Amino acid sequence: MADIEQSRKKEINISDEIRTSFMDYAMSVIVSRALPDVRDGLKPVHRRILYAMNDLGMTADKAYKKSARIVGEVIGKYHPHGDSAVYDAMVRMAQDFNYRNMLIDGHGNFGSVDGDAAAAMRYTEARMSKISMEMVRDIQKDTIDYKENYDGSEHEPVVLPGRFPNLLVNGAAGIAVGMATNIPPHQLGEIIDGVLALSKNPDIDIPGLMEYIPGPDFPTGGEILGREGIRRAYMTGRGSIMTRAKAYIEEKENGRKTIIVNEIPYQVNKAKLIEKIAELVRDKRIDGISDLRDESDRNGMRIVIEVRKDANANVLLNNLYKQTALQTSFGINLLALVDGQPKVLNLKECLYYYLKHQQEVIRRRTIFELKKAEARAHILEGLRIALDHIDEIIALIRGSRTTDIAREGLMEQFSLSYEQAQAILDMRLQRLTGLERDKIEDEYNELIKLIGELKAILADEEKVLEIIRAELIEIKEKFNDERRTEITIGENAIEDEDLIPRQQIAITVTHNGYVKRLPLSTYRAQRRGGRGIQGMGTNDDDFVEHLLSTNTHNTILFFTNLGKVYRLKGYEIPELGRTAKGIPIINLLQIEKGESISAIIPVEEFVDDWYLFFGTKDGICKRSPLSAFANIRRGGLFAINLREEDELIGVRLTDGNKDIIIGTNSGMAVRFHETDVRSMGRTATGVKGISLRDEDYVIGMELLNEDENRDIMIVTEKGFGKRTPMEEYRVQSRGGVGLRTSNTTDRNGKVIALKTVTEDQEIMIITTTGIVIRMAVADISQYGRNTQGVRLIRLNEGVDVATIAVVDKVDGEDIEGEEEVTDDQETSEELLQDEQESSDTNNEDDSLPDEEDSTEE
Repeated sequence: MADIEQSRKKEINISDEIRTSFMDYAMSVIVSRALPDVRDGLKPVHRRILYAMNDLGMTADKAYKKSARIVGEVIGKYHPHGDSAVYDAMVRMAQDFNYRNMLIDGHGNFGSVDGDAAAAMRYTEARMSKISMEMVRDIQKDTIDYKENYDGSEHEPVVLPGRFPNLLVNGAAGIAVGMATNIPPHQLGEIIDGVLALSKNPDIDIPGLMEYIPGPDFPTGGEILGREGIRRAYMTGRGSIMTRAKAYIEEKENGRKTIIVNEIPYQVNKAKLIEKIAELVRDKRIDGISDLRDESDRNGMRIVIEVRKDANANVLLNNLYKQTALQTSFGINLLALVDGQPKVLNLKECLYYYLKHQQEVIRRRTIFELKKAEARAHILEGLRIALDHIDEIIALIRGSRTTDIAREGLMEQFSLSYEQAQAILDMRLQRLTGLERDKIEDEYNELIKLIGELKAILADEEKVLEIIRAELIEIKEKFNDERRTEITIGENAIEDEDLIPRQQIAITVTHNGYVKRLPLSTYRAQRRGGRGIQGMGTNDDDFVEHLLSTNTHNTILFFTNLGKVYRLKGYEIPELGRTAKGIPIINLLQIEKGESISAIIPVEEFVDDWYLFFGTKDGICKRSPLSAFANIRRGGLFAINLREEDELIGVRLTDGNKDIIIGTNSGMAVRFHETDVRSMGRTATGVKGISLRDEDYVIGMELLNEDENRDIMIVTEKGFGKRTPMEEYRVQSRGGVGLRTSNTTDRNGKVIALKTVTEDQEIMIITTTGIVIRMAVADISQYGRNTQGVRLIRLNEGVDVATIAVVDKVDGEDIEGEEEVTDDQETSEELLQDEQESSDTNNEDDSLPDEEDSTEE
């Protein structure tokens, strides 16, 4: 007995045993529990749930069945784990805030975005969703392999046919041993477009695929800040993206502002988010919130944050982004099983392995259908023979003692196979009618044609791809919806400019600090005197103050009235619709309270021999090298040291050889050479550029060049304007009171803008109500300095011109052919009268003596 026990003992190395056992456990977790298959995007538990439901007939067109019944089927046949694990997986597939395209159609309480758990499985019901039917489509046609279940009593699929790219569409998350996966969900139509592009061009690179798949699309919506994290994840399989809630600010009739959050980042618990905000308010880490409530209902999410009257809503929202889950990062790890082995994949590999799987599915389905068609054709061939020799066959059958003898006789006499002979014996007498004979013949001919087509598919890889494309397009047309997550530019987003197209854009900034960009071609060109088109939605107390034409890749320098400078790239400014108000510039620039944008300068390159020329409201000028502004912090830098109560009103980019002209509100102007102002440092104050009379102030500053044929454009607050040749403004000394540039009266009003223009340019006139009219400079008549000008835009009572901007013509626009807005525009007689009145005014040289040149710095 002792010898038998001794023989059963086996000496092993404990470290080797632990290593082997742990590796077996790790691989079991990796392959059988935690990681999805790259082909169908499912973990084993999800695959088993869908297969069991399909096997039980719980399809989308059938009635709901108890969840407990489904869970029992899964754990009884396929999944040797606890029922809670199966039910939790099934619940997740039925939650619209977790799955981009739900695979389970749940009926009952399946949890909420507030973190509420689903009701017990005995209370809820479920069935397959319509799109999950595409996951098991053609499963009965030998399209996949099967394996034995845990006890060998059943068979389960190794992978589902997966007729759409579920791995990327719904994403996956799982923690294995020593590795984890976190694949974000995507928009179905975009992923299908990516697969189609890869099928047509196998050499397409990842940037090419990103033209079809711009980034993840979360079921809860929100925003993704920046594209660089997406690009890194798609290129390497690993990356991190910053996601942010969608929020906007509502203003009530009493002037109080409210922050409304209607979309939150993916996988953020709404209830905990609100608790966190309340905690920050209670601990006084966030100040300015007077009330916080959740008004979400079945129609959508709505978190209401009441802002205290003395608080800045934009600053408060930024603080909430920084201190709460309203802004959070999402780590992407594209890890999936490829041929049973875990592998980190890039975007192209994910699509490639899915496409390869679909090719195998189509080939196996085609082979299945071919075998079926050939088997049926073989039977029909026997029936045709029988119909051709029906009398002989009937005699043979009648003369046979048994069925086996009759079958043997048929096979021997007519060279039939066993299956054909049996089919003849099973044939009913009604098949002998003429109509039935024709049906057999027609069916046989159709099968021969089908067999030829199926063999052609198997012989041609391109035909297989065409079938895949057609079926993917069919799924896209049936289940596609709109993208929910917007990809925007964030505060700390580092962009790859190669991914951003170069485009001519217009940038607008309102008086109250709302900024946006849009394609320059958005604005139609019109003749002068029209009423314009709505260029931006504004409040009663807001209007467009700055409008600039530039390129998406240029650096934009923003100078404020307090003398500070900030920088952004053109593409970092959000592109919005023509009538959109824009977003608060405080969301893009860290400007302080009381700061407003006074000048916007586009810069292509920071070079040493170019300068920035500054002008202030009090007539002070300064010239500084452009290179001094190459490195600007996120919080901005001081560009000029302003004196008390002075403001920066204009900044111009110059090559150092220009003349400067400065205009004032009362209609005075002085022209001098910029070298009269020596180059100074970034923080210098400057010198006097023009002497001002009482209550007068500077409204504009422009550059002049003797080699250019440019005019001085003057526009007044009542909508009058004119062009005056720059030769009429002689060069004077810096610091004088200057020359008369406009005859200001009650009819035309004070001067609000002075610009330099050429005849091949256009101007945009913006009113205090946000109306924009665009017209060709060539359509505006030339007049002398001391004249009123001609009416450019007819204004309603109480409306004035706010500002103007000069832009280049957009290629292809026919200004002459544009139809004018005719709501209340002037007649030709009125315009003629305006010109006659303007030409009758005194045009003598109303120059004033220069005051003493001031060089005080």
